[in-house]
Amino acid sequence: MTNSSSERPSILSSETTIAKDGGTEEHNRNTLVETESLEILYRDDSLIAINKPSGLLVHRSPIDRHETRFAIQLLRDQIGQRVYPAHRLDKPTSGVLLFALDKDTASKMGEAFRQHQLSKTYLAVVRGHCPDQGTIDHALREDPDSRIKRQEDAPAQDAISHYRCLAKTVLDVEIETYPQSRYSLVEVEPETGRRHQIRRHLKHISHPIIGDAKHGRGRHNRYFATELNCPRLLLHAQQLKFDHPITGASMIINAPLDDCFYQLLKRFDWQDRVEKTFHPEK
Repeated sequence: MTNSSSERPSILSSETTIAKDGGTEEHNRNTLVETESLEILYRDDSLIAINKPSGLLVHRSPIDRHETRFAIQLLRDQIGQRVYPAHRLDKPTSGVLLFALDKDTASKMGEAFRQHQLSKTYLAVVRGHCPDQGTIDHALREDPDSRIKRQEDAPAQDAISHYRCLAKTVLDVEIETYPQSRYSLVEVEPETGRRHQIRRHLKHISHPIIGDAKHGRGRHNRYFATELNCPRLLLHAQQLKFDHPITGASMIINAPLDDCFYQLLKRFDWQDRVEKTFHPEK
């Protein structure tokens, strides 16, 4: 069983500021245009999946106390019933976000995620020319800036991510010390689900994601925001595979890229490296 699309994603109007180090601030004020609806990718009696826009929180968070709108609230109001998030997706990350429509299904999906019985595929634009493929096996501690109290002696948790480089480009632009700047389009499949795992793992191999204010490089983030008109974290949850918790059917849910991300791929002539399923212009 595959996904079905309905309406286009909600439009985010952003007031993006450039940080002192040149990075785009991750806690920008983003407001959802009220006449738009969240794009529903799939729905049945037990589950519903949306294409979460970049800049939208899944639910209330102490990290973003100023935010007043959340995916869980917007979806509840849109379909007229309670929803239960089956997993998390960072505020600046776009893509597939799955909800259960009842507590029993939510419990089953939660257990499936804990047992790593799902397959998640992400798309990212990173700095530098990434190796053709590889596995990042690098344990991670709780993110020190998560503002969640943790034990200082807590051991690092296993974290594994598999990646594949889809395309590379060289721009004749001097951003740091070199006369040219290199970038790669990367597909990532996390085997585990630690907080900010993909962002931290790609930084660990010296290929930080463009637009990552915390783990990336400010000058590159600023160049993409101001010169390439793409002021967002270039990380997209493009596909989710799992067995339906009620029917047992094999599920594949795909999320198209937003216009900002897709236009960047076109600028670099990368659009054909991504499956047509993920194109907004299919």
